[in-house]
Amino acid sequence: MSLALAAAAPVAAQDEAGFQAYLQTLRQQALAAGVTQRTVDSVFPTLTLSDRTIQLDRAQPGNPGSTATPPFAPYKTSHVDAARIGRGRSTYQAQRARLARVERETGVPESIMVAIWGHETNYGAYTGNFDLLRSLASLAYEGRRRELFAGEFIAGLKILDRGIPREQLKGSWAGATGNPQFLPSVYLRLARDGDGDGRADIWTSPADTLASIGNYFANAGWRPGQPWGVAVSVPASLDRRSITNRMVSPRCPRVFERHSRWRTMAEWRALGLVPQGRRWPADTVQATLIEPDGPGATAYLLTGNYRVILDYNCSNFYALSVGLLADAVEG
Repeated sequence: MSLALAAAAPVAAQDEAGFQAYLQTLRQQALAAGVTQRTVDSVFPTLTLSDRTIQLDRAQPGNPGSTATPPFAPYKTSHVDAARIGRGRSTYQAQRARLARVERETGVPESIMVAIWGHETNYGAYTGNFDLLRSLASLAYEGRRRELFAGEFIAGLKILDRGIPREQLKGSWAGATGNPQFLPSVYLRLARDGDGDGRADIWTSPADTLASIGNYFANAGWRPGQPWGVAVSVPASLDRRSITNRMVSPRCPRVFERHSRWRTMAEWRALGLVPQGRRWPADTVQATLIEPDGPGATAYLLTGNYRVILDYNCSNFYALSVGLLADAVEG
């Protein structure tokens, strides 16, 4: 055995021993939170530390000191591509009856629900194969975000208490599961039964998946009848200093600092902006401007509904791509 392997073996054993000791604390927290004794007794003996989950978490990019922002165009090319649009249109047509019902109930456009499904799991093609409870317990043990992941682990146990089988709880290493990639706590709050069988199955039921996505967006404040945004051309004469946003968002500040001040569509039109391919929304609709590829390239006016997409995933590239995919699917 090499010196490296000899050193790694006791460290791994120590980590597993530490993990098993931590599980005793987690067990008591679960019981105190109302998880049934039966679920606790069935799950905890099966748990082992997932080194792979912890490695993936530690490898996540994140450099607070970096101010460089990559261009949006390459991201758009790979996320709003012909294959995803084609599958989205097929899904849109196949699910029209269900989509129409959810839109009537929530006010969330059919195409937005389809675009979220397409972005999250490629319309259910890949939902993740990590044992959700093992990953969440491992992330809680690792400790950097213990409160968050311990809470999500306990929420996962409560999903089992609702009758969802353990083998169904597969997902990403970070704890997202099902077609819409909900965290367990989000599932408990917002997942809905769309087909009337008595449970919210976001793993295999398209009806439940769409009802749950629609409910998420309605809960986050989607405004019916208002677009997410519109692609525009910006005149070279625009004085960008006059529209600079001076406010600092308490959530995802680096995402929101790229947005301008709010202006009405009438005001943007008066500044010389021209929509690309779509009509102007109503004059009174408020919007901010983002130029993700810099001056001279396509820009976007973003309404309050864009902020709802950001609530799902706080990334401008993600939210822009969802909106553009929705437009392409519908068109």
